[in-house]
Amino acid sequence: MARILIVEDEQDLAGLLVYNLRQAGHEAEVARTGASAIARLATFKPNLILLDLMLPDISGLEVIRAIRAAPQQHRTAVMMVTAKGAEPDRIQGFELGADDYVVKPFSVRELVLRVEAVLRRMVADTEGDLVLSAGAIRVDPARHEVTVAGAAVVLTPLEFRLLRTLLERPGRIQTREMLLSDVWGIEAEIETRTVDTHIKRLRQKLGASGESIETIRGVGYRFSDEKPGDRR
Repeated sequence: MARILIVEDEQDLAGLLVYNLRQAGHEAEVARTGASAIARLATFKPNLILLDLMLPDISGLEVIRAIRAAPQQHRTAVMMVTAKGAEPDRIQGFELGADDYVVKPFSVRELVLRVEAVLRRMVADTEGDLVLSAGAIRVDPARHEVTVAGAAVVLTPLEFRLLRTLLERPGRIQTREMLLSDVWGIEAEIETRTVDTHIKRLRQKLGASGESIETIRGVGYRFSDEKPGDRR
């Protein structure tokens, strides 16, 4: 069972989602404005947020920015559920950290299945007893913890999954298409800088250790635990 916050101002749709998610065994609540959604984060502590972009007070984009800026929400997944299905809108949603993007109108059954897929990926992120380490970076999947030189680093679910994927494949080039498929679970059907944006943020959070994530120009990325000065 997961706690799911539905941020949706259409009453009938919100009620339909609540009913179906509860039937699937989840705890679901509704926030009809962006401000009320942000206020509910600390008390409801959702595992997943279904977020409409067009809200009566503030944009859903502002809501996801607030979620991603709050350290205590770093393990909260966000699924955009909106009528804004144009390619630029989808790209912006993923670049801001959305775990999935569903365009209205949609099949409620499909939405519930995609919710389950996101939740399974979150569970998979914490599976395994093997602690990954490279240089000063240490990733503990079971605890969903990342440290650099002993200092805790707060990552979003996507950033955590991205770092873990790179660490599990040291020295192997990962194309953007591979990372979109393996980390985001989406097909590379659109030209997007989503991967680049998340790599940039991940490097910033890792500090000097972020230099271990190498850019392979025109191809993708590779993790190397060599020190920058050791590379030829």
